[in-house]
Amino acid sequence: MTEAADLPIGVFDSGVGGLTVLREMRRQLPGESTIYLGDEARMPYGPRPADEIVAFTREALGWFSARDCKLIVLACNTATSVALDVVRDESRVPIIGVVRPGAAAAISASARRSIGVLATTATVRSGAYARALRDLDPLADVIQQACPALVPLVESGKADSAEAEAAVRGYVQPLLTEGGVVQPVVDTLLLGCTHYPLLRGVIERVAGPGVRVVDSAATTALAVREVLLSHRLVRTTGAPGHRVFATGPTDRFRGVARAIFGEDLPAVEQASLG
Repeated sequence: MTEAADLPIGVFDSGVGGLTVLREMRRQLPGESTIYLGDEARMPYGPRPADEIVAFTREALGWFSARDCKLIVLACNTATSVALDVVRDESRVPIIGVVRPGAAAAISASARRSIGVLATTATVRSGAYARALRDLDPLADVIQQACPALVPLVESGKADSAEAEAAVRGYVQPLLTEGGVVQPVVDTLLLGCTHYPLLRGVIERVAGPGVRVVDSAATTALAVREVLLSHRLVRTTGAPGHRVFATGPTDRFRGVARAIFGEDLPAVEQASLG
């Protein structure tokens, strides 16, 4: 019988974006085994209605349950924002989302508590980041900006393109202008989608040196570590194993993922949901 601590951690995202969280988890928790699932066949989740996002997330959790994961990370801001409160009560294992850790990272980074949230349409509509930020600091000034073009650009391998820079500029510049003068309205930009760190360079360039850019990867990995410790689920024996699954074309997924992981990425396997 396999000990609970030896079971893998499941990591779920709508596509390749959650690999940014997986990378940080593997850095902070090198002894843990992981199973990653990217639902590329149905991405992006951001424009979808809430009931559909909840249904997709439930299907993913059922998929992980069949593979005996000891903990599941919703490394998808949209799924976390819309579905976490629903599916957490239905799960027999702990589920960690990325919204609360991301909010904590932003509050820690912001000097003026003036924070801009770049996120998908569904995440902005849910108000999850605004609530989480104001739970941590009731006086925080939060501006949300939906960025529907960014996930498709990342998933199509165009993160470094002129098209991506133009899209980022269109979303970020309104947060940098007040009364027609270029003066940052916010001092911190929170990347409220795990795909967006793949655009960090262009976002930082557009935002300028006076604005800090943060994401949830490091703080989410820290939250995972704390849960494993508190539940005595830290893996202490044997070599860890890692598997990566995608519901869409594995060749395309592998190509984009290689930019994140280099040659350390395991072979991408085909998965099916629904």
